[in-house]
Amino acid sequence: MATIDLKTQIIGLVKLQGLDSEIYALKNEKEAKPLELKAIEDAFEAKKQSLSLLEKNSLELQKQRKEKELELATNVEAVKKLQGQLYSLKTNKEFQAMLQQIADAKADGSLIEEKILMSFEDSDKIKAQIDQENVKLKEEEKIFLEQKKNIDLRVKVIDDRLSQLQAQRKQVTPEVDPKMLAEYERILASRDGLAIVTVVDNSCGGCHMSVPAQVINLIKMYEHVVTCEVCNRIFYIAE
Repeated sequence: MATIDLKTQIIGLVKLQGLDSEIYALKNEKEAKPLELKAIEDAFEAKKQSLSLLEKNSLELQKQRKEKELELATNVEAVKKLQGQLYSLKTNKEFQAMLQQIADAKADGSLIEEKILMSFEDSDKIKAQIDQENVKLKEEEKIFLEQKKNIDLRVKVIDDRLSQLQAQRKQVTPEVDPKMLAEYERILASRDGLAIVTVVDNSCGGCHMSVPAQVINLIKMYEHVVTCEVCNRIFYIAE
């Protein structure tokens, strides 16, 4: 009877392991979802920041252009003032010096005008980039929201499945002796959700270390629980 009883207990643990393996995998997947969501949120935010930087550069160009326009207006007034002083000069030397001063001021004004024109060109280029980035960002936002929705839906599916598995687990656990169940759950917690394994090609199904033939015979006898000498997982032979 003891042999049959142990075999029954092992069968119960194998059933449990089938449920627990799926529970463990689903919990790991669920735990990874916040990081997955953060990664796509960060990627989307980076694209928004890229657009924000372009908009900031555009505003800075506008500010600089206004400053240049004020500078040009001041330059024009200065030229007018110098021209108004021409006819009050008494010597030819003073007259020539004033003409040179006016020419220099006009040259400065031309440089300012050139910078203003370049600023308009730069603004047009940035505006075109901003328009392109806005179109891209709308598409990226659709993709981001779809990915977020899929993650949320997957988490819900995981939660629903976990509830089903936990309910099934409660039906199986009464079939297992409390002491064996406690030992199984101890190993389960310390061995990445895998507590009972079969022997495959004379190797442990958990750590893949070699299992001697005499140990395999002991497993088949079901006289006592046999565990792996390396990873301590419980052995069974698939029939």
